[in-house]
Amino acid sequence: MSSYITKWLAPVGLAFLLVACKPAGTPAASGQAELHLTGSTMGTYYSVKVVGADKEQAKQLQAQIDQRLEVVNQQMSTYLPDSELSRFNQSTSTAPFAVSVDTATVVTAALQLGKQTQRTLDVTIGPLVNLWGFGPDERPVQVPSDTQLKAALTHTGLEHLRVEIDAQGQYLQKEIPELYLDLSSIAKGFGVDVVAEYLDEQGLHDHLVEIGGEVRLSGYNGHHKPWTIAVEKPHHDDERADELVQQIIVPGNNSVATSGDYRNYYEMQGQRLSHTIDPNTGHPITHNLASVTVIHASCMIADGLATALTVMGTDAALAFAEQHELAVYLLTKTDDGFKVDMTPAFKKYLRG
Repeated sequence: MSSYITKWLAPVGLAFLLVACKPAGTPAASGQAELHLTGSTMGTYYSVKVVGADKEQAKQLQAQIDQRLEVVNQQMSTYLPDSELSRFNQSTSTAPFAVSVDTATVVTAALQLGKQTQRTLDVTIGPLVNLWGFGPDERPVQVPSDTQLKAALTHTGLEHLRVEIDAQGQYLQKEIPELYLDLSSIAKGFGVDVVAEYLDEQGLHDHLVEIGGEVRLSGYNGHHKPWTIAVEKPHHDDERADELVQQIIVPGNNSVATSGDYRNYYEMQGQRLSHTIDPNTGHPITHNLASVTVIHASCMIADGLATALTVMGTDAALAFAEQHELAVYLLTKTDDGFKVDMTPAFKKYLRG
């Protein structure tokens, strides 16, 4: 089946434990050193491992990585009041709003994924994200009322958003003044792609790039073996590290993203409120699908798909993934622990 999901051509923490990586800057036996660069971005951390780069390159590489990620933040953050996205959200004009190529690229991908997933991914749910206290606004003191939810829902909808590209530039256009975009479900993956593509441009093809759990891998580690990572088991913060590994995988030259509701939530008025919101109901999800892991060439697409499949729930997510031949791994809460489901496309990445 030919689709935007399976034939993505980009112009351009949740999820993982890194396994079998040497400490930063130390040579692997019969191999090369892995340069390890870390920092903060997008309200979380980044971790970059590069094989074949020496310590003298570290400062320049880190500066370039930081600069590129800062650009993404200035384009797509809802927490920075002067970001490109924030200025679009603050505007009540329905005229075309000029944006960067990157922002137009990410919004275009989000629109396509939203349509294919029947709106289980919807980047216009910013009013709902803010209403439930998972955006830059303060957390509510009580569960939003039906009246508040109904009002917020009238300000959402992919059909109210357009991307226009012409000889003069790229533009976002809202059909209702209140439309508010939240790209948190896809922009982090895009940031991973930006860093990975920069390293490729520098001829550093053996690398692992992670931002807050979303990962893209290329080539080999310092032992000249494929990068190996572990999908994290949903857990409480007080569990031991040796209890956290759910499944070890070897993704090859791909990206891996996981979405789950077991960390980012809060409780109010006797309700457990997940940060994952169903755009069709306006409520946080309540089903038992605990985490979704997606392997895809593009980290941006993997990131968006992981969120969309989480909203769907186990049965619908598995059916969608199999229909589109996606590599997907699902963990569902049961009375006896976690039930594992995976698509045929995912099985080839299991470590033998």
